[in-house]
Amino acid sequence: MLTETPTVRPGTPESTETTAAPARRRHDDAPDTMALFGRLAGLEEGPERDALRDELVAAWLPMAHRIAGRFRDRGESIEDLRQVAALGLVKAVDRFDPERGAFESYAVPTITGEVKRHFRDRMWALRVPRRVQELRNKVRVARRELTQSPGSPEPSVAALAAHTGLTEEEVSAGMEALESFSTLSLDAELSAGDDGYSLADTLGAADASYDTVIDRESAKEGLRRLPERERAILYMRFFEDMTQSRIADRLGISQMHVSRLISRSCARVRDEAMGQRTGQRGTGRPVRT
Repeated sequence: MLTETPTVRPGTPESTETTAAPARRRHDDAPDTMALFGRLAGLEEGPERDALRDELVAAWLPMAHRIAGRFRDRGESIEDLRQVAALGLVKAVDRFDPERGAFESYAVPTITGEVKRHFRDRMWALRVPRRVQELRNKVRVARRELTQSPGSPEPSVAALAAHTGLTEEEVSAGMEALESFSTLSLDAELSAGDDGYSLADTLGAADASYDTVIDRESAKEGLRRLPERERAILYMRFFEDMTQSRIADRLGISQMHVSRLISRSCARVRDEAMGQRTGQRGTGRPVRT
């Protein structure tokens, strides 16, 4: 049996109806869960609601993994990114109001924001103040906007400041933060070849001689207050490197007496240097031997 197939000419009302614009393409990982969200909104806290919530999270988890994949190769493992995205998905499920539209439109920016916050707050090798992070983002966006045209030169600090409304000092701080997302190991070589040196080789170290100067200056006053014989004993022991027996022979006293004098003199000088003998400081009173 033959049937007549009507022909529709372009420009007619029929052709307009049959060539309507196709609907927006949905992702394969965007399931139809509006009915489940409607049920979730009407449930009280309890096991049934928890089970339905877990079902919704499991249904939308592939979408969260897709969003996490956009941030791969930025210094964080894909497994950790997926965990962060899953956390954002849980927040989106808990906060979503089905009367306000499609879940995907709400969940995508929520999950994306969670991943971006992870990079902002967790991925710095050193803790950077929030203010510096904000300056970094403003400078990064401004540089991208000023270099959109092919052949555009690298914008100067003054140009970035004029574009962002920041001061040149703030722009400089933001530019430094652009290069400070990760740290450089102290063992990293700074030059090639057999004579290569590491970053640690370029750093200074505390000079122990400063401590010696401080100790010497602190002990001067206490040494001046010692009796002459005790100063002589300390000089022979620590500057001429004489043994206690030789000192005893030179002074005509016992080696045990020399040992007691050295111990007592050192203790007195140390106490005065440490400020522990405030009662006797400045008296110049000799110690009887």
